[in-house]
Amino acid sequence: MTAHPAPGPRALLQDPRQEEVIAFLGDPHSHGGAAVERIDTHAAVVFLAGDRALKLKRAVRYPYLDYSTVEKRRAACEAELAINRRTAPTLYRGVVAVRRGAGGRLTLDERAEAGAAGEPVDWLVSMARFPDDALLDRMAERHALTPALMLRLAERIAAFHAQAAPRPDGGGVEAMRAVVDGNLADLRAAPDLFPPDAVARLAERTATALHRVGPLLEERRRGGFVRHGHGDLHLRNIVLLDGEPTLFDAIEFDEALAVADLLYDLAFLLMDLDHRGLRPLGNLVLNRYLEETGDYGGLAALPLFLSARAAVRAKVIAAALRLAATAGGQPAATAMTGEARCYLDEALAALAQAPARLVAVGGLSGTGKTRLAEGLAPGLGPAPGAVVLRSDVLRKRLCGVGDTDRLPPEGYAPAMTGRVYAELGRRAAAVLAAGQAVVIDAVSARPAERAAFESVAAAAGVRFDGLWLDAPLATRVDRVANRRNDASDATADVVQRQECYDLGTVDWTRLDSGRVAADVLDDARASLA
Repeated sequence: MTAHPAPGPRALLQDPRQEEVIAFLGDPHSHGGAAVERIDTHAAVVFLAGDRALKLKRAVRYPYLDYSTVEKRRAACEAELAINRRTAPTLYRGVVAVRRGAGGRLTLDERAEAGAAGEPVDWLVSMARFPDDALLDRMAERHALTPALMLRLAERIAAFHAQAAPRPDGGGVEAMRAVVDGNLADLRAAPDLFPPDAVARLAERTATALHRVGPLLEERRRGGFVRHGHGDLHLRNIVLLDGEPTLFDAIEFDEALAVADLLYDLAFLLMDLDHRGLRPLGNLVLNRYLEETGDYGGLAALPLFLSARAAVRAKVIAAALRLAATAGGQPAATAMTGEARCYLDEALAALAQAPARLVAVGGLSGTGKTRLAEGLAPGLGPAPGAVVLRSDVLRKRLCGVGDTDRLPPEGYAPAMTGRVYAELGRRAAAVLAAGQAVVIDAVSARPAERAAFESVAAAAGVRFDGLWLDAPLATRVDRVANRRNDASDATADVVQRQECYDLGTVDWTRLDSGRVAADVLDDARASLA
């Protein structure tokens, strides 16, 4: 469970009568004698007992959230159940009533039926309990997040977004302005925590960015890219269930916070990974999401989205900090102060990033192009790094097959190859125009193909670097023979035939890629510096 993403300066209401319910739920006798663990957030209290978790909405009212009455908390519990069953149906079991029975004693009504005996005192969301170490934020802390898991996560988010119905009534420039204005108001309300000059710089940069991408946000709203997403999509709200990354704890208290641009929904996860020093994983997530959705058109708004998400986290921590200070937890409060300010720094940095550039990685099959491209991408251009355009994946998508499905010979006919390279150039131009860096991963055996990529960079007015990888034939044959679940269809026979290619003059930087991959990456980075 986690704090939600838009707390105001303080709770405007907190009902002391709820303390009786909290004491009741914290008593093992209320759970058949099972030991009880308690987790507190600014908007909820979660009780873990046995094989389940019971989530109580706090009787509070914030500027963005109102749980101040029993009926409002019931409605919020029912909304949470419905919204989160979209992505985690086995995790969310139902709504439970807390009733006052005969003699004034509190009881749990598991079926929560209308007209049941006893006054409803409060309402709970009942969830299946899972190990804390299955949460992706815990996995990040112990360095257990893998590239394969992140790729799968990106695919599941893309599928979730694809299933959501377009909501042109939400999102757009005014909704984004409301988000950033709310962020700035809350940051300004805590001058002892957030330096006013830093907040002023953020306000200036945010206004500039919003003016620049405002027309794009409206275009996306009208074009179906605003949908009812998750709204709070960071690592603590993703759990590994039965081997699958599963989204849960979506925003239920204000639809306006969850009905938003799909890239804004994704940006919370990208920002969270970046904050934790895991930009390479964030880069993988972004690139896999783009491959799945083809949504390259929204990239110009990504810096604003990342900045707004970081500012959201800054003020979330500010709200939690007040609870920690009230509880007397000074060491925790000190750590939270530093983290809140760090998020403010990241919100600023997202709007003042490195310029776009184009890097093309070429070489015959088995020279290690994909590995090098993925290694270079996180360090190029704005966060979370460059967009990687891989010819093998694009070819499969253009042919309408899965990434690892083998194409027939006509999939590699000259006309199809020409189409692939033309589309690589078109997508690269679009990404560069959005201000993001690009890495093209393609054989690029023909001089005309290499020249075309250089022309894309020249037309965009950005720096171009071409890297050509060389490796011994035996090394290349061995590498392709040992590939598994890869988009490339190259075989040992293909590698042998490529020995006859007339490459023409290769004036890109040549690197010996027959060596250890880390050494090749170091040399490539040095050549790009």
